[in-house]
Amino acid sequence: MASLEEKIPGGIMLTTVEKLVNWTRKGSLWPATFGLACCAIEMMTTGAPRYDLGRFGMEVFRASPRQADLMIVAGRVSQKMAPVLRQIYDQMPEPKWVLSMGVCASSGGVFNNYAIVQGVDHVVPVDIYLPGCPPRPEMLIDAILKLHQKIMDEPLGPKRAAELEGQRTELEPSSVHYSGGRRTMPIGRPEANLG
Repeated sequence: MASLEEKIPGGIMLTTVEKLVNWTRKGSLWPATFGLACCAIEMMTTGAPRYDLGRFGMEVFRASPRQADLMIVAGRVSQKMAPVLRQIYDQMPEPKWVLSMGVCASSGGVFNNYAIVQGVDHVVPVDIYLPGCPPRPEMLIDAILKLHQKIMDEPLGPKRAAELEGQRTELEPSSVHYSGGRRTMPIGRPEANLG
C-alpha cells in the first residue's frame, strides 16, 4: 500500500496549519521602537546595512505599538517609564513577544537603586533575555534567531496549548563566542558571522 507522500505529485509540500502560521509569524516580526539607553545604539546598529535585520523581515521598526508584535526593551527602565512601557505592551496586538536587551533591562545592571526597575520582567512578561553591557549587534541577531525557534513551537489556541503543556523549546547555545574581551569571530558580512 502506497503512502500519501508517494501519491502526491512533485512540488507539493505538506505541513500543518500551526507550522505554516508560526512560519509566517517568525518571518514577519515587526519590532516596536523602545530604546531607553546605550543598548538602543546597538539595536539601531543591528538595523543598519552592515547587520541588516531586513534579512529576517524586520527592517522597519514600528512607531505605533498597534503595528508591532515584538518589543525590544533596550536599556534601563526607570520607575517613571515602567507604566509607559506597560501601556505600550498592552496596546500591541496578540501574539506579542518581548526581548530584554542588556543587563540593565534584564536585572537593573549597575543601577541598584530606587529609581530603576530591577528587571523589566516586573513590568511585562519577557520571552528572551539578552545579557551584555551593551550587547553587540551579533548577540541581538542571535537572540532574534532563538526567538524564531521559540515562535515555531508555539501552539495555536488554548486547546493546543493544553496538549503541549510542559514541552519547552530547547534553545541552542549561543553561536557568538567571546574570549578575554576580544571577539573570536570574523568581522565582515553578517551572514558569515551567523554560520
